[in-house]
Amino acid sequence: MEASKISCLQVDEQLDSVQFSLTNVVERYVIDEPPEDAQAVLKRQHGIDNLLGHFRQHLQERSAHHLGHPLSQKLDVGPLAQFQHFHINNIGDPFVESNYGIHSRQFEYAVLDWFAHLWEIPKDQYWGYVTNGGSEGNYDGLLVGRELYPEGIIYASQDSHYSIFKAAKMYRVQCIKIDTSFSGEMRYDHFRTKLLENARRPAIVNVNIGTTVKGAIDDLDEIISTLENCGFRDRFYIHCDGALAGLMLPFIKQAPKVTFIKPIGSISVSGHKLLGCPTPCGVVINRLKDIDVLKSTNIEYIASNDVTISGSRNGQSPIFLWYKLKSMGYEGIRREIEACLRNACYLTVRLRNVTISGSRNGQSPIFLWYKLKSMGYEGIQREIEACLRNACYLTVRLRNVGINAFMNSKSIIVIFEKPKDEMFMQKWQLACAGNVAHVVVMPHVSFEMLGIFVEELAEKRYALLQNKEFSVPCVAMDIGQENCLCKLHENIRSSL
Repeated sequence: MEASKISCLQVDEQLDSVQFSLTNVVERYVIDEPPEDAQAVLKRQHGIDNLLGHFRQHLQERSAHHLGHPLSQKLDVGPLAQFQHFHINNIGDPFVESNYGIHSRQFEYAVLDWFAHLWEIPKDQYWGYVTNGGSEGNYDGLLVGRELYPEGIIYASQDSHYSIFKAAKMYRVQCIKIDTSFSGEMRYDHFRTKLLENARRPAIVNVNIGTTVKGAIDDLDEIISTLENCGFRDRFYIHCDGALAGLMLPFIKQAPKVTFIKPIGSISVSGHKLLGCPTPCGVVINRLKDIDVLKSTNIEYIASNDVTISGSRNGQSPIFLWYKLKSMGYEGIRREIEACLRNACYLTVRLRNVTISGSRNGQSPIFLWYKLKSMGYEGIQREIEACLRNACYLTVRLRNVGINAFMNSKSIIVIFEKPKDEMFMQKWQLACAGNVAHVVVMPHVSFEMLGIFVEELAEKRYALLQNKEFSVPCVAMDIGQENCLCKLHENIRSSL
């Protein structure tokens, strides 16, 4: 049977077929529309549930045979499942509150403090955040280096993670690849040669704390010594890519120390690798004094600063990290690392005895697929129409109580004059820009919710009107003269 002709009601048979292609069936599921017949709808839903069940089995089978990538599958997240029902977003700078109230910054602070202590930097001297993965930590560290030294050159061993070279391309910074030994460790003689060839330009150095393929660790002390001996004493920035081993070294006896006591600028680590968080995430720690070069300004829309790479950040990740660290403690992590090292030695010996010779959230496509399949075009259209109706309703209600309001045609964003009451704005988590705020009428926003909002805002307006000096503000520059309810534009319209 051709993939294009697979019916959504024939999934059960196809699932058990050797010829079954998950990709083809999923594509078909997204394209076809929900039937109108009630019995067919039930059969179709059964097909969806069946497919998801088989996909779970597929993931279980793949997970049982996963050895090639550095991630821990020791997942014990049962107590955290309750938070999957919330849109937790740690948008912006974690140390600056925003107007988005559904966040997990309290967990993020604890996680950052833990890593700052691990890497020996005082609380009042560091800045950092929980990233969406190890690559983002590298982007952050190298960006700080580039901003501190705009004329600098990035030096990275050829075994460095691809994100290092990707960052160099994005930031348009010259990048010199340094040769490595067979172990994957940087060759310091070649590093020295390249430094001397470019002695007039500052050095931005990526130090690998465990390379991607071989797990090689560059000698931080040797790199610092080479920089100083080549005349770069105060003209270098070091970022340590510790995606996997950055968390391991502090727990291994006689391991080289990666610490902010040494002249490094930043360290990044992954959270979904050794710690086994279920979604890609990581941590980056910088020196607080260096962050000023990123020139963060207050973003009025979120009422916060933002020098992070991604802006919106997965608020689930800090909770998972906190839970893992809190549950295990230093000794628990130490025991787990020692067990990993023993098992690695065991595998090496066994292999010799038998003589054999580069994250995006993977759950997102599943959620998107399920939503598209469950609703279909007609369902999505109905939801959009409901949002538009609710947005129109909100606009009319606001204007009826004397509040400047406006919405663009075919938009679900209602713009209105910025409320005077800060507590009211925080309660409703309003995003503001200049003299106006807005409400985004999403599917979960009901008539009832909007009604309560307008009634509370109307009460605030009524209280202001008791002051004879109060007048409706002019926001014509923001919403147009024809929509402005200020006295000036009301008089102009009356005279026409």
